Amino acid sequence: MAPALKVYGWAVSPFVARALICLEEAGVDYELIPMKREAGDHLLPDFLARNPFGQVPVLEDGDLTLFACNSDRKFSRRIARHVLRKYQPELLVGDGSPESAAMVDVWLEVEAHQYNPSAGAISIQCLLVPFLGGTRDQAIVDENVVKLRKVLEVYEARLSASKYLAGESVSLADLSHFSLMHYFMETEYASLVEERPHVKAWWEELKARPAARKVTEFMSPDFGMVKKAEQ
Repeated sequence: MAPALKVYGWAVSPFVARALICLEEAGVDYELIPMKREAGDHLLPDFLARNPFGQVPVLEDGDLTLFACNSDRKFSRRIARHVLRKYQPELLVGDGSPESAAMVDVWLEVEAHQYNPSAGAISIQCLLVPFLGGTRDQAIVDENVVKLRKVLEVYEARLSASKYLAGESVSLADLSHFSLMHYFMETEYASLVEERPHVKAWWEELKARPAARKVTEFMSPDFGMVKKAEQ
């Protein structure tokens, strides 16, 4: 019997991968329906019947279909929350106390609004733009390196006081960082993580988790994009 839970999207996307790592952590039997952006799979009638706005990921959980209505990448966090709320709720509450649960929410917001924009901009300019035949905008990189350095100083302070971001237990606050950090660590600015001992130890443990190793199999430094032909 096919799994009732299905994920539609290109798994190399850090947003799709965020959903996958939660499914793997929860031990859920799911099916990944592979798609290709360059082939326009997200614009085909079969997919648009599931999401008329043509965005990924889409999650089908039995009779429930969750889909994005725009390019708001917070949507993948909403899928992650649903998966964990239903199948592994302890990953939403950290150590289990109300205070720890609140810290999960706090650090998810930090990831979304402080870490993700800068690490994402650096990763796109250093990995994706050159792969597609463009020239990276070093001004964008430099600006975001300054921002990310300050953000990671905050992480270093936090992780010097607790093993994980929300406390002494791994949570969605940690897992939500994995997919983008996987790509960021392929850039020459990985030293921003490596030179901070507590952030580095946290990252090393995070990427060594069985769920992270499984999702890594789907990911590549080119974001799964087809390289632009040389002119």
